[in-house]
Amino acid sequence: MNKELTQKEILEKDFKTKMRGYDPTEVDEFLDVVIKDYDAFQKEIEQLKTENDRLLDKVDEQSKQMTTQSSNSGQTKSNVSNFDILKRLSNLERHVFGSKLEDE
Repeated sequence: MNKELTQKEILEKDFKTKMRGYDPTEVDEFLDVVIKDYDAFQKEIEQLKTENDRLLDKVDEQSKQMTTQSSNSGQTKSNVSNFDILKRLSNLERHVFGSKLEDE
């Protein structure tokens, strides 16, 4: 975002006076209010940018942690799943073949 004006430029702006022109004191008072608002908005923008950067860093960090955890837990799950399958197969074989051996 490009800033068109600085607070100093607003403060130092001189307007030409013409017959039946604006009251210079009234214009100066209004510009003082504009400068205060401008300053407040600039501070808020900087605060929001800082907060946004902090949150983006946090999201990146958590995303990396989740990726690491999911790759680690994926390996663990497949190991546990394989172990469970082998255990079930072993129990099934004992049940099926064990009863056949007892019948003979």
